[in-house]
Amino acid sequence: MANLTIAVDEQVLRRARIKALEQGTSVNAVLRSFLEQYVREADARKRAVREILALSRTSRAARGNRRWTRDELHDRAGK
Repeated sequence: MANLTIAVDEQVLRRARIKALEQGTSVNAVLRSFLEQYVREADARKRAVREILALSRTSRAARGNRRWTRDELHDRAGK
């Protein structure tokens, strides 16, 4: 496992240590968990975009001959 050094305001670190202690954990464990979740969420977003793009390539849906104005698209028509 790699080590990471970060710069944090002393008051923020003190409060984080207190909160972590109240939760029965450590600042190190909180940061590790946050980074793991951060990476999982980024990976999930990338997968979702790939799936949507794949679906759009294979979709048989069509918009037909309908054309929209800018105002219609932004729901500004008649306002």
